[in-house]
Amino acid sequence: MMTRPAAPGLRVRKWDAGRWSEAPDAVVTEEPLQLMLDGEPLSVVMRTPGQDIELALGLFYAEGIARSLDAIKSLRISAESGESDPGIHVDASIVESNHIDVRMATRPPRKPERSMLASSACGVCGAVMIEDLRRDLAKLQDGPSVDAALLPRLVERLRSGQGVFERTGGLHAAGLFTASGEEICVREDVGRHNAVDKVVGRMLLEGRLPARDAILVVSGRAGYEIVQKAITAGIAVVAAVGAPSSLAVALAREFGQTLVGFLRGERFNVYSAPERLTR
Repeated sequence: MMTRPAAPGLRVRKWDAGRWSEAPDAVVTEEPLQLMLDGEPLSVVMRTPGQDIELALGLFYAEGIARSLDAIKSLRISAESGESDPGIHVDASIVESNHIDVRMATRPPRKPERSMLASSACGVCGAVMIEDLRRDLAKLQDGPSVDAALLPRLVERLRSGQGVFERTGGLHAAGLFTASGEEICVREDVGRHNAVDKVVGRMLLEGRLPARDAILVVSGRAGYEIVQKAITAGIAVVAAVGAPSSLAVALAREFGQTLVGFLRGERFNVYSAPERLTR
């Protein structure tokens, strides 16, 4: 299912150089998604509808609830979302809109201590303590050797895959690429961390985690939650168009991740593990 912008027909008043006018416009859709775990409420995620299965699985992977498809007995999703995917069970008989219920085949190694609201601006809202954010993280392996000159081209490829952004200007994107620059997966969402969850969820469905040889490119800044999710997925190289946060840099350095920020034009800064970038 493709990510969908706002319903057609939205009109706005524009102010331009001292004059008012009316014009059609499109804004990105942001809606709640209710996640259930074994029939109990787990989280309400604010997201852009589309690839909801990937989003749910990516979030479950990041939270340490399910690190393989074998841990999931079934996944039921509301009929209105229209999602379906071979390899997992989708029950379209559920009538509540924007609702996913995941049944575990095995007991989760970790279950969040409380239900959480994850807004489009927050990807770690379910963590109770700062220590929880480092749970289950391991030092990254060597990962790929990447030509530094390749990174700016990956931003161009990421933007070329942002169809909804071109119409709304309001979406973030996350893209996974090979060390030679081939696109593996690109996803959009109003929340940058949701876009990463969708990418990781797709890789989980395809049995390609940990993604040790891949490069993650994200629009916007590189916050702590982006780095955390990438380390959990085994991704050793992360490049962001915007600035990293101090906590993101500290985490990347602690676990040996190559973190690139301010990737604009032919320039960028490397904040940790620069040895993976060659020329």
